Formats: sequence, C-alpha cells, structure tokens
Amino acid sequence: MEDCYKILGVKRGAPLAEIRRAYRKRVKELHPDTSGNPETSEEFRRVVRAYEILADAQSRKIFDSSTEEIFRRKKRKSWDYREWLLEREDDESRAKLVVFDLMHGREGDAVLEYKRMRTERAKFSFRHWFSKEEFMDYGFILSEELSLRGEYYDAAMLLCQIIELEKKYEYFRLFFPEVMDFFRNIMRNHVEGKISDELALDFYENALELRLGKSDDAFILRKMGKIYARIGDARTSKICYDEAERILVNS
Repeated sequence: MEDCYKILGVKRGAPLAEIRRAYRKRVKELHPDTSGNPETSEEFRRVVRAYEILADAQSRKIFDSSTEEIFRRKKRKSWDYREWLLEREDDESRAKLVVFDLMHGREGDAVLEYKRMRTERAKFSFRHWFSKEEFMDYGFILSEELSLRGEYYDAAMLLCQIIELEKKYEYFRLFFPEVMDFFRNIMRNHVEGKISDELALDFYENALELRLGKSDDAFILRKMGKIYARIGDARTSKICYDEAERILVNS
C-alpha cells in the first residue's frame, strides 16, 4: 500500500487544511495541461487518489489504522539509536553508548568511549545509569574487553564494584567463582609493572576493602609495602609488611 501522506508531501496527522494546500500545489505541478509533460499523468492520478483517501474522514481513518504498524516499523528502522546517542554529551547517553557498542560488535569503540569519559569527567559513573543487575552484567563484559586491551586498572576497578555488589545481592551465584578468578588473575599478574604506582595503590586499597580472605589480603599488603618502599615512604611500607605478617601468623 502506498503512503498517501508521502505522495502529498505531508506528515501523518496533518490537518485537513494542510492536506488540501499540498494537494492543490501538487495538482498544479503535475496536471498534464499545465506541466506540458504527458509523462506526469500517472503521478497525477496517484496524487488525486491519495487526496481522495485523506480528504474523507472515514477513508482516512481506515487508511491510518491499516498502515499504522507499517509506519511504526519504518520509523523504528529509519531511526538510528547509536547516532542519536552520539549526538548527546550527557553522562547517561555516553554510558548507554558504551553498552550499545559493547553489545553490537563494537567492543573497541566501547572501550575507547569508556576510557574517554573516565579521563575527561572525574565524576563519571558507569554504574549510576543502570540497575544493579544490568551493571553487573555489562560491567563484567566491559572489564573483559578492557583487560584484553591491556587496560588493567579500569578492568580491575569495575570488578571491585561488581564484587562489592555480589557480596550484598548474590547475582552471579554459581558463576561468581569465575568472576573472582578473573579478578585475582588481574590482581596477581597484571598490576605490578603494568600500571603506575599511584594507580596500583588506589586499586590495592579498594581490593583490601573487599576482605577477600587472609591470603589475598596479605598478598595485597605486601604489594603495597613494596610500592611504598619504592617511593620512599619507609614508615608506611613497614606498616604494610607488618600487617601482612600478622595476618599470615594468625591464619
């Protein structure tokens, strides 16, 4: 079925007066007697037919109801959600752009956008814009992509938030050991020498607050002690090493 509104050049829902004006304009352009072009006669008949449908209240109602679903599908298809998000700079839209790209084969773009927002906006919170379940799913997938690209600090900090939520809500449940294995792999193999001392200390402090267990806590404190010694803070370094020893002795 042809779109009568498109033929007349008006929007759906246009008032009758606008439809009439558009019809008169199109008739003048296409009438064979005024256009001097006999090839316009078919187009002329289409315009007349479209007007006859839209000018009559009952036939217009039937046309609208029979084409509404087609119109909605075309509108959805023509509207580019990603382009719409790209045009917006608010934090919510950018967080949702990260997720859209993450779930539509644009993982590299998702990581770049997440990194950009974390760098340019100190208060940007990816977690804020999603339910806890959504954040835990998307956050874990994003942390995997960050890790694959060597962005271990950002990956680990996302995992810290996920583990904190899991301890409260038990969302991953049977899958949680895999989350912890992933986290421990980053913590033990991809922090020292992979990120700056400042970021490493920030991560270790967050990880220590999770209370992962005596073995993990002692490991974290020793790594912190090593960093503090390297940056010349012998006093804090000793505190960290002593606390790690105390935990191991009492385990």
